[in-house]
Amino acid sequence: MIESNLKKYSQLETLNVSRETFPALEEFRSFLLSENKIMNLISKSSERDSIKRHIIDSAQVIDIIDKNAKTCVDLGSGSGLPGLVLAIIFKKKGSTIKFELYEKSQKKSNFLRKMIKHFDLNAEVKQKNIFEERKLKADIIIARAFKPLQTILELIDKKFVQYNRLIFFLGKSGRVVINECLKSWKFDYQIIKSLTDVNSVIVKINNLRKI
Repeated sequence: MIESNLKKYSQLETLNVSRETFPALEEFRSFLLSENKIMNLISKSSERDSIKRHIIDSAQVIDIIDKNAKTCVDLGSGSGLPGLVLAIIFKKKGSTIKFELYEKSQKKSNFLRKMIKHFDLNAEVKQKNIFEERKLKADIIIARAFKPLQTILELIDKKFVQYNRLIFFLGKSGRVVINECLKSWKFDYQIIKSLTDVNSVIVKINNLRKI
């Protein structure tokens, strides 16, 4: 079973994720499924296809993260998707980038800490409500299944004093949402098709400013 599961990660090789990383990702997924029996980390309906729906989906942004970045903030990290997945991959690559995982839930934060310790990751849990924070800094800000894009942009504008690149996972209405945001914001952006869902997109944003 383990070997057959590892083969399902082969899509990541196109993103320069080594096969040596697959066992760690599969181990993390096993922890995720086990803990999901006692707390809501992922939807029950997504467990069966969790390699694609959660692990590969989270990992697909690996090539658009600046390799020279020092910090990456994961907004509403939840079960560590994408923050922990990316931290595992970057560790295997020998990167020194640090992941800061913002999650206000104590139960989920405890799970994140457990995973960070187990995999010895360069990551830190910020058990805080990020909407109450001030003067934050990050090289990269990333979010997956957190809040509507407009809400996230407002948050970043108000709470972050320094950041370089924004990376967001958007659903099937992603292009429409981006166009709506462009009515009140100016930013340079690139839309990338999702590897795991033909209807979803990833958006990479630079130079955010309010109109």
